[in-house]
Amino acid sequence: MKNGFKKCIVIPDSFKGTLSSLDVCTIMKEQILFLQPDCNVITIPVADGGEGTVDCFLYAMENMRKIEMTASGPFGEPVSCYYARYQNTAIIEMAQTAGLPLVEGQMNPAKTTTYGTGEMIAHAVRNGCNEIIIGLGGSCTNDAGVGAARALGVDFFDKEGNLFFPEADTLSLIDSFDISKANQLLKKCSITAMCDIDNPMYGENGAAYIFAPQKGANPEMVALLDRNLKALSKTIENCLNRDVSKIPGAGAAGAMGAGIVAFLGGSLKSGIDTVLDIVKFDDLTKDADIIFTGEGKIDSQSIRGKVVIGISKRAQKQNIPVIAVVGAIGKGAEEAYHLGVTSIFSINRTATAFEEARHHSKENLAGTMDSIVRTLCI
Repeated sequence: MKNGFKKCIVIPDSFKGTLSSLDVCTIMKEQILFLQPDCNVITIPVADGGEGTVDCFLYAMENMRKIEMTASGPFGEPVSCYYARYQNTAIIEMAQTAGLPLVEGQMNPAKTTTYGTGEMIAHAVRNGCNEIIIGLGGSCTNDAGVGAARALGVDFFDKEGNLFFPEADTLSLIDSFDISKANQLLKKCSITAMCDIDNPMYGENGAAYIFAPQKGANPEMVALLDRNLKALSKTIENCLNRDVSKIPGAGAAGAMGAGIVAFLGGSLKSGIDTVLDIVKFDDLTKDADIIFTGEGKIDSQSIRGKVVIGISKRAQKQNIPVIAVVGAIGKGAEEAYHLGVTSIFSINRTATAFEEARHHSKENLAGTMDSIVRTLCI
């Protein structure tokens, strides 16, 4: 690129704990235009389902509308929330009503609910949306989506046939359920959950054992939550003649992945692929010279389908070079070179602990981008 580049795509994930994806976009764009003022820089901040997902869509797409409402929070309290709407598509972030920041100081995944997420879905459907995309990430729940299902009309019954409202600590009491009212409400809808993990519903790699400790569960609670998810899985299989427990991503967001499939007839899809489809990434990149992406740390976990790899796989098909600018480079990162990444750069210029380095992320990212762009323009 002796004469530089005329068009580039900037599409990073956040650097968790330091920079939002919008911050990263802004810094990268500024450095590119400083050295390449005539370059057409298209910025697309990315979040793969967790907190900030809706804001990224609202920023990236001019025709996205912000729909504000009030729904139930993790303990049933009213919370202000919003989702993004484009034509008849609604993009909902479950963290808006069931996110960890909402339970700071009172975490209890045995009692928190996804009911508010169901209310957001219902609001979108009743206002004309027929495609619902739900970001699964950053949840404080472990109720397998029964709260959301309740809000959409699913009835749950115990062994005596009594209607009741189950929570994460009472999932094992569910003997049967009726999804007919939810089916009626959602009959013209397509529901897709953005999910970038492949954990099963229960077991040593399931929702409770892997994620519930981060949500405030002690070992005894983790064991209880896991038993309840296993019991619910059997009930689902008995009622629907379908085992959803081992679907990749069934354990996402406190097993809400499984609940979306079982109770709402939805499907699970890679978060980054969903994002790229919505923003029409393949069309945007057709005449691009280069793509800049990044994340807080690239390692073997990234290879399993996170943002950088999702982007590089698409770019590889069009032979567009991909530069990954990251906070840290971990074990297994070299596999990215086989999946379309051209080169990887860490922004950390000195051997400094994260707690210190995080305070210099902006200037370190700017300096690294400056060096990269200067090299590309030689």
